[in-house]
Amino acid sequence: MQSCAGESSGRRPTTFRSLATKFSIFTATLVFWVVATLLAYNLRQDNFDVAKGLLVFVVVLLVAGAISRFTIRLLIRPLRLLQDGITSATNGRLEPVQVSKTGDEIEYLGESFNSMIQALAESQEEVRQHQDLLEQRIQQRTEDLETALRRAQAVNDEKSEFLAGISHELRTPMSGLIGMIDLTLSGPLNAEQTEHLQTTQRLAYSLLHLLNEVLDLSKVEAGRMVLDQTPFELRALLSDSAKSVEPLAARKAVAVEYSISPGVPAQAIGDPLRIRQIVCNLLSNAVKFTERGTVSLTADATMDESRNVTLKVCVRDSGNGIDADQLPLIFDKQSRAGGAGLSLEITKKLVELHSGEIRVESKVGGGTTFEVTLRSGIVAAAPAISAPRSGIAALARSVSDRARVLVVEDNLVNQKVVVAVLSKRGFEIELAGDGREALRKLEVNDFDVVLMDVQMPVLDGLETTRIIRQDARWSDLPIIAMTAHAMNGDRERCLQAGMSAYISKPVHPSDLVDLVQQFLRAQV
Repeated sequence: MQSCAGESSGRRPTTFRSLATKFSIFTATLVFWVVATLLAYNLRQDNFDVAKGLLVFVVVLLVAGAISRFTIRLLIRPLRLLQDGITSATNGRLEPVQVSKTGDEIEYLGESFNSMIQALAESQEEVRQHQDLLEQRIQQRTEDLETALRRAQAVNDEKSEFLAGISHELRTPMSGLIGMIDLTLSGPLNAEQTEHLQTTQRLAYSLLHLLNEVLDLSKVEAGRMVLDQTPFELRALLSDSAKSVEPLAARKAVAVEYSISPGVPAQAIGDPLRIRQIVCNLLSNAVKFTERGTVSLTADATMDESRNVTLKVCVRDSGNGIDADQLPLIFDKQSRAGGAGLSLEITKKLVELHSGEIRVESKVGGGTTFEVTLRSGIVAAAPAISAPRSGIAALARSVSDRARVLVVEDNLVNQKVVVAVLSKRGFEIELAGDGREALRKLEVNDFDVVLMDVQMPVLDGLETTRIIRQDARWSDLPIIAMTAHAMNGDRERCLQAGMSAYISKPVHPSDLVDLVQQFLRAQV
């Protein structure tokens, strides 16, 4: 029989003897000592009797055997049962042991062991119940979280759909409004009429700018704004951004200066719209809060071995400055001197999309400085060899004179605007009010370019484009999406449907003409 200590530790002692073995050795030693003592005594008295000695030996042996058997029954067997119970408990089976009714410490030890086993079993059951309850709570919390996430996603999708609808509903009439203003301004007007229309035009573009800011902010907060990677002229973008605020600055006697370091690459690959938005927001904000003096733009850049560009832009003004306690709030939907609207908050988020940072320093009465660092999203491109502008202009005129354009647009005002803009450039225009009418006109006439609205009755622009692309006759026909949808993903949906390019409403006349001529030049 193994000892309890040996089992509990998981290994036997180096020299192991069971209690029964030890007791047998003790009994044999005792018998030998008794027999040896009697023999020695009889030999000393010279009255040794062999028969008597054998009798004594047998009697002592029988007594020793009886004592050994009695001891094993009362001591060894209960201990063996206790050891089996301990072994069973060690192996994870909490079962009570059979207790011998000896009425002594062994019985007490067995009962104590059974009490311990029962307590352990009850505790284990409580732990199991608690674990089951915990698992149920975790499962319930997980289901609640998944439900909350689904609801949040549904709300976010509804928000995106709502914003997309609002964008389309607002951009459609604004496109016609701005287009009509542009057309009217290009005609004969007196000074007063020109001033009134120019004021109306500025208000219309301000409203469009506010709409774009709201949409941009919602896209950034929803995590749906993705930076484009298209080739553009970086140095020209920076200088054009500075020039774009010169009319506003001129009305306030504010000079606009800009300096672009030679380290800024001429051509780059990135998101020109968002970079221009960052720079123009800072410049417009600086002009807005400067009554007189100077607004300056400086730009510098560094480039690593992979041609990744780190662009640093600094905009300084000589305005009234910002109080120190207002500086932490200027990027939180509010800004200095009555607030700068959403432009600074959107600028900060756009900078963060470029893995960059924006810092501001200001002193009351000493002007303000905004410093922006864009660390990703811009890659320097190899300079492109382009034809002289005079040659391009001549080519544009030659292709415009004979180009036929199909305008697919259901809004009558937008039809008038597009026809007026393109007709002045010498294009031949034909109109279609929906996709089905456009397909009929394609069957009977040849066109060089198609301007396709997306949302139309009867047959929308996306499905119309898919049908056109299925016909080999029109597989290479340029189809330009001209839509009031301006949410993230709209451009991708148009291109996936087979459209060649995408331009959002309101469309600036020069942008529309340049895009059309770009495809016409590619066909020459």
